[in-house]
Amino acid sequence: RATSNHKVKETVALELSYVNSNLQLLKEELEELNSSMDVYQNDSESISVPMIPLGLKETKELDLLVPLKDFISEHYGEEGVLFEKEIKEFMELRQAMRTPSRNEAGLELLMEYYNQLYFLDSRFFPPSKTLGVFFHWYDSLTGVPSHQRALAFEKGSVLFNLGALHTQIGARQDRASLPGLNQAIDAFQKAAGAFNYLKENFSNAPSLDMSAASLTMLVRLMVAQVQECVFEKMTLLRAQNDFLARLQLAQEAARVEDVYSLVHQTMSQPHVKDYVPFSWTTMVHVKSEHFKALSHYFAAIALCDCPAPSDAELLEQEKAFLQFHVTMPEGPSLRALLQDPEERRKLGKAHLKKAIMKHEEAMRIHGLCKILRKMDILQEVLSFAHKRSLSKYSEIDHEEDFFETGEAPDIHPKTHQKPEIKSPNFSQVKVTDLFHRLGPLSVFSAKNKWYPARRVHLMRGENGFGFTLRGDSPVLIAGVIPGGCAAEAGLKEGDYIISVNGKDCKWSKHAEVVQLLKSTGKEGVDIGVITLQGSECPKAVDRKAAAMSSGSGMLKSNKENSRKSLMNSKSASTLLVWSKKSKRSKKSTYSGVPFTAVGDNEAMY
Repeated sequence: RATSNHKVKETVALELSYVNSNLQLLKEELEELNSSMDVYQNDSESISVPMIPLGLKETKELDLLVPLKDFISEHYGEEGVLFEKEIKEFMELRQAMRTPSRNEAGLELLMEYYNQLYFLDSRFFPPSKTLGVFFHWYDSLTGVPSHQRALAFEKGSVLFNLGALHTQIGARQDRASLPGLNQAIDAFQKAAGAFNYLKENFSNAPSLDMSAASLTMLVRLMVAQVQECVFEKMTLLRAQNDFLARLQLAQEAARVEDVYSLVHQTMSQPHVKDYVPFSWTTMVHVKSEHFKALSHYFAAIALCDCPAPSDAELLEQEKAFLQFHVTMPEGPSLRALLQDPEERRKLGKAHLKKAIMKHEEAMRIHGLCKILRKMDILQEVLSFAHKRSLSKYSEIDHEEDFFETGEAPDIHPKTHQKPEIKSPNFSQVKVTDLFHRLGPLSVFSAKNKWYPARRVHLMRGENGFGFTLRGDSPVLIAGVIPGGCAAEAGLKEGDYIISVNGKDCKWSKHAEVVQLLKSTGKEGVDIGVITLQGSECPKAVDRKAAAMSSGSGMLKSNKENSRKSLMNSKSASTLLVWSKKSKRSKKSTYSGVPFTAVGDNEAMY
C-alpha cells in the first residue's frame, strides 16, 4: 500500500509468499515437535496410554543493565553503577529460567523468577511510564513471536511455562505404580491450576497460546488427563474382581470418556481448531472413544464373570445397578436380571457389542493421523483392548443364540476422586528483594516520587533537637516544634530520615536512629532526609488518621498502600519479607519540654 510502483509491489508480494510458505513449514515442524509425546513419556516397560505434554515458550535474551541503571539514577537519585551486581544477578536468574530442568528444581527456578518480578514491578515500573524494554516470547505451539513492553506479559509467559513444565513432569511419570500415578495426578492438577490462574488474572495477551479460549482448552485437557490417571489408579487399587468393583471401573471409564469428549468439543471450536495440533485433537478423540469402549467392556465383565448375588448381596448390588445406566435396560426387572445368569449374559453381550464398535472407531480415528500412527505404544494399547473385547464376545456367544443382541444403554459417569485445580502456591519459594538496598518498598518504590535528598546539620538545644519521631524503616519526622532547632534547620513534618552522620538509615529501626542521635556531641549531627511529593502540608494531615498502631514501622497511609499493592499483586503471600511489622516497646521516651501534639507511639527528641 505504500507504493504505486508495480515492480516493487510484485517483489514484495513474492517475498511475502516466500515468508508465508516458510512459516507454514515451520508450523508443521513445530506441530510434529510438540506432538512427539513419546519424548516426555517414562521409560517403564509397562503399557500406558501416552499423555499430552506442552512445550515451553521460548524467549529472547534481555539486557536490562542500562535501563535499570538509568532508572536508579533518575528516580532514586542513586549511582546506577553501584547496583550493577544486583542487575546482573537478576539477568542471570532470567537466563537460567529460559531452560529449566524437568523436575522440582526447574519448577522452583520458574517460581523464584516469577516472585522476583513482583519486586522488579514495584521498583522499576511506575504506573504512568514504561521502562522502554520489550519482552519477546514465542508461541508455545506455533512459534510465532510476540512482544510487549508490559511486565504482565513477562509474568504471564513465566506462569504459562510453569504450567507447561508440570505437564512434562506429569507425562514422564511411571503410571504403572501407585506413587507414579499420584505424582502424575498432582502434576496435571498443578498444570490446570497454573493455566486457570493465568486465564483469570491476565488478559489481552498478544500470543494465541495465552488467549482465554486456548487456556480454557488447556485447563480442560489437564483435568481430563487427571481423570485418566484416576481411572488407572482404580485399576491398580481394585485388584479384586467382584461385581461392585467392576461397575465402579466402568463408571470411572465413562467419566474419562465424558471429560475427553468435552476437551474434543473445545478443541473443535473456531478460534481453537486451526491453532491446536491435529495430533492433539485426534489423540483426544481417540481417548474419548477408547474409554467409552472400556466402560462397556467392564460392564460386560461385571455381568458375565461375576456369579449371581446371594440374598445378602442382592440389595446392595441392586442399589448400585439402579444408578449404573443412563437409561434403564429393556427386559426384566433389575432384581430378576441380577439373579438370572442368562439375562446377565444377554445384557453383557450387548455391552460387549458396543465396546467392540467403539474400539474399532478409536482405531479408525487413530489411523487418520500420521503422527499418531508412528506411536507404537498407542497402537498397542488400542489393539490389545480391542482383541480382549473380541475374545470375551466369542467366549459368551453361543451358537444357539437366536435372539437379536439389543442396544446396551450408556453408562452413567461417576468418579470417586474429582480432579482438583491447584492454583500456584507462590509462598513455597521464598525470595528476597534483590534491590533491597534502594530502601523499604513502602517509600522507595516506582509509584512514589520525592524531592531530592537534603542534608541538614542539627545542633542539640536546651530542649533537645525539637522534633518527634515515629515508626521505623524508614523513621518518620512526625512533628516539628515551631522555633526549635529542627524547624530552624529546615526539617519538616513528613520528612523521612535516610541517613545520620553519613550512615544509611533507610532500613534502620526506631531505636537505632534514636541511639545515633543521642550519641552525638556538641558538634551536632548531619541528617539526610527526603520528602515525598504530595506530603508537604502537615496542617492538612489529620493526626488521628495518621496515627499508627503500636509497633508499626510506617505511616498508616503508607501501610495501607503497601497492603493494597500486595493484595493487588498476584504473588502477595510470598512477598511479605519487607513489610513485616516490627515490634517495638509501647513506651515513648521524651527529652525536653512536653509537646501536646505527641501521639501515643511517638517519641520526642
